[in-house]
Amino acid sequence: MTATTVTVQAVNDAIRGVLDPNTGKDFVSTKSVKNLTVSGGDVAFGIELGYPAKSQADALRTQLVAAVQALAGVGSVSVTVSSHITAHAVQRGVQLLPNIKNVVAVASGKGGVGKSTTAVNLALALAAEGARVGLLDADIYGPSLPTMMGIAGRPESADGQSMEPMENYGVQVMSIGFLVPQDEAMIWRGPMATQALEQLLRQTNWKDLDYLVVDMPPGTGDIALTLSQRVPMTGAVIVTTPQDIALLDAKKAIRMFEKVGVPILGIVENMAVHVCSQCGHAEHIFGADGGKNLAQQYDTRYLGALPLNMQIRLQADNGRPSVVAEPEGEVAAIYRDVARQMAVAIAMRNKDFSSKFPTITISKGT
Repeated sequence: MTATTVTVQAVNDAIRGVLDPNTGKDFVSTKSVKNLTVSGGDVAFGIELGYPAKSQADALRTQLVAAVQALAGVGSVSVTVSSHITAHAVQRGVQLLPNIKNVVAVASGKGGVGKSTTAVNLALALAAEGARVGLLDADIYGPSLPTMMGIAGRPESADGQSMEPMENYGVQVMSIGFLVPQDEAMIWRGPMATQALEQLLRQTNWKDLDYLVVDMPPGTGDIALTLSQRVPMTGAVIVTTPQDIALLDAKKAIRMFEKVGVPILGIVENMAVHVCSQCGHAEHIFGADGGKNLAQQYDTRYLGALPLNMQIRLQADNGRPSVVAEPEGEVAAIYRDVARQMAVAIAMRNKDFSSKFPTITISKGT
């Protein structure tokens, strides 16, 4: 009896039958299959994702192994699943920052909708999925990230010109709150606050970040507008409650980003529903589906909905946000899903190839 020969084409066809659960596309057409080798009946290959998905790697590997092992003549199957996150296109005419591949603004257009809590948990979720993440507190007048991230103290500076980021839970953090007393009011005019924020961004020694999540100040004033014009942003996430008043301000934030060429990665609907801890009754206190309708109106992703939950607030106030306080909990799972969808939206955008271009120098001939 002649042994069945396993071909590269047959293996690719088998892999093509497994779809990426986050994009709905197969791994062959997206060129995610790397280093495919077939030796006799033994098969080995890697899958390289453009976004972090550590929690999904084992399940994906199991699916791929099963698909290839179903081929006649296959012996052992070795599959690795990894992530390779690259820099993506930003606003025209704005230079990328050193050591930062992608900058993501988390904005709301108004205060009080849980923007900072969302920014913190998204950063922690990206880190939990295997990415290198930084978090910048752009709210100069009301910095909250030191409290939420459970970090105290001042950043170190070896040269008096730049600062080392503070760090906790595997995330690099910078905030004006590390540099001024907690109860001191920042009585600064717009240009001074903007300059201080740019210094925090550019004079921090960020260490090889896949994503820098920027917790934007509320509104569309001086600081928000200047940031969106000068900082190389891969995209923005808009946080809103379902309430009509919040949605009006969220629309203003969307329009601001559109005017300066920053794409909207998606909408997060916060405080979408309250479930009574005593009786289990669910009530849409701020209205229903406002964020979902907003996403449809602006043809962008609806990234997900977070409940109005006292534990989310308590955990953030205590310096242990939901993703690290209850990593296996329902709320943490929602934040991880939102963060993964956001990262997928970034991965599907055009890459930035400026670092690949050779440096051209013109010398005078002799």
